[in-house]
Amino acid sequence: MIVDGNSILNRAFYGLSKTANLTNSEGLHTNAVFGFINILSKYLAEEEPKYLCVAFDLKAPTFRHKEYDQYKAQRKGMPPELAEQVPIIKQVLDAMNIKRVEVEGYEADDILGSISLCAEENGMEAILLTGDRDSLQLASETTRIKLPVTRGNKTETDEYDSQKVFEKYGVAPIKLIDVKGLMGDSSDNIPGVPGIGEKTALDLIKKFGSIEGIYENIELVEKKGVREKLEANKDLAFLCKRLATIERRMPNICNIEQYLRVDFDKDKLYDIFKKLEFKTFIDKFGLKDNTSLQPLDNMAVEHIKISSIVDLEQYINAIKSSKKMTVYYRMDISGSFVDDLCIYACEDDSLPAVFIFSKDFSSESAIKALKGIFENQEIKIYGHDLKAFIKHLKASGIEINGLAFDTMIAAYILEPTRSSYRISELSEDILNKTITPAENLYDKHGNKLQDLKIDSNTICATCAKVIFELVQALTPIIKENEQEELFYNIELPLVEVLADMELWGFKVDVEGLQNFSKELDGKISVLEDEIYMLAGENFNINSPKQLGVILFEKLGLPSAKKTKTGYSTGAEVLEKLSQKHEIIDRILEYRQLMKLKSTYADGLLTVIDKNTGKIHSSFNQTVTATGRISSTEPNLQNIPIKLELGRKIRKVFIPSDKNYVLLDADYSQIELRVLAHITGDKNMLEAFNNNEDIHTTTASKVFGIPINEVSPIMRSRAKAVNFGIVYGIGDFSLAQDIGVTKKEAKRYIDEYLNKYSSVKEYMHDTVEKGKELGFVTTIFNRRRYLPELKSSNFHMRAFGERVAMNTPIQGTAADIIKISMVKVYNELKKRKLKSRLILQVHDELIIETEKTELDEVSKLLKYCMENAVSLRVPLTVDVKYGETWYETK
Repeated sequence: MIVDGNSILNRAFYGLSKTANLTNSEGLHTNAVFGFINILSKYLAEEEPKYLCVAFDLKAPTFRHKEYDQYKAQRKGMPPELAEQVPIIKQVLDAMNIKRVEVEGYEADDILGSISLCAEENGMEAILLTGDRDSLQLASETTRIKLPVTRGNKTETDEYDSQKVFEKYGVAPIKLIDVKGLMGDSSDNIPGVPGIGEKTALDLIKKFGSIEGIYENIELVEKKGVREKLEANKDLAFLCKRLATIERRMPNICNIEQYLRVDFDKDKLYDIFKKLEFKTFIDKFGLKDNTSLQPLDNMAVEHIKISSIVDLEQYINAIKSSKKMTVYYRMDISGSFVDDLCIYACEDDSLPAVFIFSKDFSSESAIKALKGIFENQEIKIYGHDLKAFIKHLKASGIEINGLAFDTMIAAYILEPTRSSYRISELSEDILNKTITPAENLYDKHGNKLQDLKIDSNTICATCAKVIFELVQALTPIIKENEQEELFYNIELPLVEVLADMELWGFKVDVEGLQNFSKELDGKISVLEDEIYMLAGENFNINSPKQLGVILFEKLGLPSAKKTKTGYSTGAEVLEKLSQKHEIIDRILEYRQLMKLKSTYADGLLTVIDKNTGKIHSSFNQTVTATGRISSTEPNLQNIPIKLELGRKIRKVFIPSDKNYVLLDADYSQIELRVLAHITGDKNMLEAFNNNEDIHTTTASKVFGIPINEVSPIMRSRAKAVNFGIVYGIGDFSLAQDIGVTKKEAKRYIDEYLNKYSSVKEYMHDTVEKGKELGFVTTIFNRRRYLPELKSSNFHMRAFGERVAMNTPIQGTAADIIKISMVKVYNELKKRKLKSRLILQVHDELIIETEKTELDEVSKLLKYCMENAVSLRVPLTVDVKYGETWYETK
């Protein structure tokens, strides 16, 4: 296999740039390297070649440049984000022991041509991996060309041998040189014969066999215009043929054995992937196989098994003496303890630092014996991802009162865009120490792995020690970043709040949910009949292919261009057709109801805990870069609210029993209030401080009319501008959102920024500050790093600018709701109330409230939320209660 390095690297770069601007924590761009390795791995797995090399172009001019100085003259230089990755991919290939071939005066195409011919002459098969169709001229019975191509959102492969080339073009592969000589190639700046396109070129070569054959029989060219063009450009035609011809006899390149595949240099490759933060590839290629590694000597810690409460006493005394301890634990996916619980009595030299509980003395027994330690406020407790452990303790009636550090949360504060926060990864990245990943002790089902070549107790002991060292390493960084308030007062106490919410759960009316599913079945059935009637036949509504035929062929609706896979029938396409035929609205409603049924009506039934009758969602602190909490398994934050039927799902969410009601509070326009505070805009501050409706006020200013003349549609459009502006919305998007012309939308935005001039200044200044510092912050110093701001790619830079403008707003709003959650939770706990905080959805909190406590908790909730933070405008909260979640809205 011979790989066209430049071609595949370009393909990887531009392919991934559309979806991800991959960088490591140092800001080094890595998308091209990542994509290249993915593509190469795919085809190596498919073909398993015995010999392999990668060809690259060099900057020096080739023989083609010397013959025609305009050859490739129009090409722009590499974007700097790609250029910086070229030496990196070469380092990767060297570490993979894959031969690189670069020859001054020649192009990668020539290398592909020469080595493939060498392979043919040695009776071998050759596979050429390239994105350049010029290489099709090299196809033969034993040389295949693999071209990765993108169709829709998928990458597929077009593969050619000599027969496939002939089937597609009607000429032998080598004749494509003549075709290109006639028609030219704009990508290489080969002019060809002016006025001769691909069809004419192919027809001529099919008839005359070659450019030479054409000029030997020029009088037989039937079309006068074509003949005259050929006669006027004879020298150019032959020049272009020479430029288009891939050289196949390069010197000193035919020693096949030098391309024999050998094993990777795993250590070198690991070091490179570690720097690039390619954890996926480290695992995929089995680098630093941690299931067989011993911890480094300086990480191996002395530890002892505890088999009785009597043995534990001396360690309890050691913990009381040091007043700090690290907890390392393992739980399976059901949240139940497995055998591993490890305690590190920090910095006590009189005893082995770490002790582990053996099967003779279960973790549960140990936890009960340590109850006094856990609940002692004087003892600082450190751990990693402690939420599950805290939840487990709470279920056993034990509170952790000395929570002092969670290394996962701290790492998230410092690097909010990391894909993973595993102990082993943090140890390597922060401490520069390699340990066996504790995560490898159990498979995804909680079963103990049998192939570990290291004692699991040693792994646990090492992890406990590592956690303490991470605490020592991360603490000063948090201080230096001025993120102590964010970490210690907001994120860390939130761990316990979320643990309590997950443990308590949200009760579901199962019978009501089943009835709702049946109701949806009936409505879906009616819609199906209506759609079939309007279509004039029955068909599979869920099949885009069948639906496309009905809409665009049978009913004759205007369509986007048809692709090989059929017509596009996505929501965006259908919404534009909603006024063209009444079937469209039925299909859109049908899709909404089908999603409601599968995701919610039926989906929620599968996640109800059989013992509690509740849904115990997981609330995640380290997922979003903005600081927002996310909800999974299931995602209760995505319960639909726009469609009335969607809102009805909330009717099945009920209190635990008849003694409780649901109390719901949400912030009014919190992001706009934060915007007013941060920008200090006079008009916005005045509107909020005077308790005006901000959307009506904005409409009045944008449209230049008195407030009492603002119509509902004007207010609606002003609302779209208000919320869109901090997301960097443009005139095109706004026009689509509110159904006006692009020109009119631009006028709205211009008027808005004119009336709220401080907002305009904020948008500019925030982007500039982000470029200077490399990050933007919330008012609580939550950071979002934005290397995209310095990208030469317009789309990536524009993305960075939008995020820079929005993050301080959305992130601060996320911080405020978290502060509220901590305040509300602590106040409920302090007053020893039975009411519980059970759900957070963006700017909304829900408390399951004991009926006798309703008045007290309503006031408590409103006060805590409205006084979570002091801004230049008041925070206002709407509080409602009801027997179901639906009734509170």
